[in-house]
Amino acid sequence: MSVELTLQERSKIITGTSNPVSRKLAFALVTALFFMWGFSHGLLDVLNHHFQETLNISRAKSGLVQTAYFGAYFVMALPVGAFMQRYGHKAGILLGLALFSLGSLLFLPASWSATFELFLGALFVLACGLACLEVSANLYAAALGNPETTVQRLNFAQSFNGFGVFLGPLLGGAVLYAPPLRIGTEIIAPTSVIYAALAVLVLLLMLVFTRISLPEIANTEQNKTTDKENSSLWARKNFTFALLAQFCNIGAYAGVGAFFINFCLEHWQGISAQYCSFLLSIAMVGYMIGRFFGTWLMRRIPARHLLLGNGLACAFLCVVAMMAVEKVSVLAVIAMYFFMSIMYPTIFGMGVAGLGEKTNKGGSILVMTLVGAAILPLVMGALADEFSIATSFIVPFLCYVVVALYALSQKSIGSSVSSSAAC
Repeated sequence: MSVELTLQERSKIITGTSNPVSRKLAFALVTALFFMWGFSHGLLDVLNHHFQETLNISRAKSGLVQTAYFGAYFVMALPVGAFMQRYGHKAGILLGLALFSLGSLLFLPASWSATFELFLGALFVLACGLACLEVSANLYAAALGNPETTVQRLNFAQSFNGFGVFLGPLLGGAVLYAPPLRIGTEIIAPTSVIYAALAVLVLLLMLVFTRISLPEIANTEQNKTTDKENSSLWARKNFTFALLAQFCNIGAYAGVGAFFINFCLEHWQGISAQYCSFLLSIAMVGYMIGRFFGTWLMRRIPARHLLLGNGLACAFLCVVAMMAVEKVSVLAVIAMYFFMSIMYPTIFGMGVAGLGEKTNKGGSILVMTLVGAAILPLVMGALADEFSIATSFIVPFLCYVVVALYALSQKSIGSSVSSSAAC
């Protein structure tokens, strides 16, 4: 006789049991995950330039850092959703932490061999873990409480993501551009130091999640739809145009960050790479402030109006960057982060508005547009090598024009949409 296990029973088989912790403690622990993947993402842009210097690779080839990282999101988006559907949120979190720590540890042999391809492999495994965490933590935080306060919970949790993104280049620059650590006659590579420490931290966090029982949130199955009904998803302009807008937005965000340090070095005479990483942290502060301010502002003006204004502002700042004015162009790129901050959640919210029972499917497909960050930095790198780093900003310029056009195309959708997710 076969026995159908409930979602919670499946989770117990994998993760063990104990009395569930309070929802407040569960939310605090999940919020720590937002910080961890924000910190890891903040390190990424510093790594890009660091590899150019230490491994003597071209700008175009260094764009593969973003390709490996965000390509993992594209690969893992749908599988982790199916895994969570079967085994629950905690299992998804543990899988993410396991892959996160494994990817961090793989940086050790990559550092010892100083092989770019091994670094890319380590980044891919690490980012597969982050993809699991992002899907699991976002859905769990959204469901962990009163549905009426979902947006508030997500924005609060995502503020720690922004804090992690701010600390990433700050600490990463301090470690990666510091003199190599010497222990006796052995020289320890900076990447080994920072990622070994990160692996230990992630393993400790994994141990905490293994030892506790989270209050399990039951998933309500949506009604199954026919192929014909599913195909109607592609007839919704707010969704289909959102796919292009989100692809462009994520690709532009990753491209600007990937070559931020290169741009600063070329357009701010006498500046060091380490100081450029600190400027990137300042830009991330603007990103975090812009997210809070944008969320507040959406209570007073339609989301599509704010998205239109921010898209046009970013396009204008890209023009200033392409003008290659000493220091001024660098400040323009820094300011760009303030206006980029609300784009991902706003496009996401407008894209799934009105999808009804197709919301989960539409949202999953929208997450896959993060692959834009795996492609467009390569285009920018190729243009930078062929022409100049300033010229490569034509790519984000065109991307933000698309974002502005998407906002302009939305007449009624998005008038009351506020941030419910974050990049």
